Formats: sequence, structure tokens, C-alpha cells
Amino acid sequence: MSRSKITSDSVDGSVAKITRSGSQPSNAADGDLWYDITLKALKIYNGTEATFEAVGDQSAFYNVDFLVIAGGGGGYNYAGGGAGGYRTSYGTSGGNSSAESPLSVARGSSYTITVGAGGSEDTQGEDSVFGSITSIGGGKGGGNGGSGGGSSNWNSTDNGSGTSGQGSAGGTGSNAGAPYRGGGGGGAGGAGGNGNTSNPATNNGGNGLSSTITGSSVTRGGGGGGGTYDGNGTGSLDLSEGGSGGGGAGGRWTGINVAAGSGTANTGGGGGSNGGSLPNGSGGSGIVILRMPTANYSGTTTGSPTVTTDGSDTVLIFNSSGSYTA
Repeated sequence: MSRSKITSDSVDGSVAKITRSGSQPSNAADGDLWYDITLKALKIYNGTEATFEAVGDQSAFYNVDFLVIAGGGGGYNYAGGGAGGYRTSYGTSGGNSSAESPLSVARGSSYTITVGAGGSEDTQGEDSVFGSITSIGGGKGGGNGGSGGGSSNWNSTDNGSGTSGQGSAGGTGSNAGAPYRGGGGGGAGGAGGNGNTSNPATNNGGNGLSSTITGSSVTRGGGGGGGTYDGNGTGSLDLSEGGSGGGGAGGRWTGINVAAGSGTANTGGGGGSNGGSLPNGSGGSGIVILRMPTANYSGTTTGSPTVTTDGSDTVLIFNSSGSYTA
């Protein structure tokens, strides 16, 4: 018995590419095939819609919108912590990038939900995960991450960079003379502020982004404020603010000491920073939110998410790790 052979035919003579992997291929062309080994599904790339679509029985799959925010980074030595990486299919993604495609899920398959913890001082935040979607933990003061941490006051150009599609860079510090200010941590919606040597303070954390995935507008992913060394010792200088969306405020060393603030839990906010020997703020924990048509919702979860409805959709809010079975 002869065996049939798959051939390729096209107007321009190009050959469709076939990929077998657990993550979506990049740089796909119209007609390319992808066997998703995670979902055990064959998909074809639709160049017009710029997305892979399942081949065959579509009822076995459905789309889930998501907001996945990682834990924020901790502040360190004047430098504010960066916000956790911010990825979403429902609105604007981190760094003010376009929304991603919803995740196609297979009925009966279980998808891991990991909610990243915020980093303690001088520590990067932990990643958050939904299936194949991973958001990178926020950078510690001076470190890279989902959003980058700000720079210290004595090394004004060591600010961290943000991850493309997830966040923004941290701000630079000022070492030109007293007062010394470190840079603010980057936020999901904007870069951290740069330090200056006069009032008002400009080293605020970068602002977060708002999302209506739950049905209400909520801002998350703010960067931590940079710290201040008050050289004249009077305590009269303005202090930095955390970025909107849970960023911790910056503190001050000498004069009237002020403690740095920590990022707000389940916002991915970066921790604020103090100067000198005072403790720095920790990053806030992340969050994972899923949204899908109620007709598709299976009702099978672990981790005790909050379950609400908005119109014809069901919304799952994971403030801690768990899973969802499609």
C-alpha cells in the first residue's frame, strides 16, 4: 500500500512552515501550521487576523481574556523598585503596548495560575503565570525586570530597563550635590522619574495602567518612588510619590527620617526606597484575572479565586496561586 505525501502549493511558490512546540511561533506567515503540544491542537495562521486558529472542531476550544501582573521589585539604596510585568488581552499592555490575543484554551485541560510575590528590599519580584503567559517580576532598585528599578543617587545611570510589552524603565538618580535623590521605579504605564537637587521632587514612581477587565476601571502596576538624602538636615524637602496603581512612596534619610512605603498587595506595585541605612519598601504581590463568556465557564478551579459576572461574562480574580480547568 502506498503512503500519501503532504505537498505544498502556492501562487508565489513559497512553502508553508510547520512548527511543533508549546509556545506560539513568531514571525508566522499566512497558512503556516502550528501543532500546539500544550493543547494537543493543530492550528493555522490567519494572516488577515494575525492569529493562529484551531483547525477542525472549534467547539473543543474557546478564548479567555487575561490580565497577568507579576510581583513588584523592592527598593534599594535610594532607587525605587519597578512594577511587575503587566500583560493583558483586555486593554493596554505594559509599556503602553497593544493588547495581546486572548489565550485559546482546550476544554478539559487544566491551566496553572501562579501569582508572583513582591520582592523584599534589593530583591526582584516573582513572575506571574497563566498557562503559556508569563509576566516578569519587577526589577529591584537598579535592576531590570517587568518594569525596571530606578538608579541609585551615587550611580546615576544604573537604572533598570523594562521588558518589551510588559513595562517601562526606571528613572536616573542625581549625584551632582545635595540633596541626593535616586530614580523612581518604572511603572506599567510610564517610566520612573529622574532625581533632582531641588524642590519639588521629580523622582516619583512611574504610573500604572487602568483595566476594566473586571467590569470596573482599576489602576495597577505603579513604580516605587526614589529615596532622598536631605543634605541640609532640616527635613524640608519634598519626598517622591509612588506611581499610581500601588507604587510605594520614597523615604528620606537625615533631617526628619521618613520610612519608604511598600507596594500595594495584588497590584504588582514597586517598593519605595530610602537612603542610607533605613529599610527600603517591598514590592506588592501580583494578580491574575481571567474573563470568558459565562456559557464557556467550567466552574472548576483551585486556589479559591473570587468569581463575579459582568454582563454575559464570568470573571475570575486570583489573588493567590491556583488553577483553572477549561
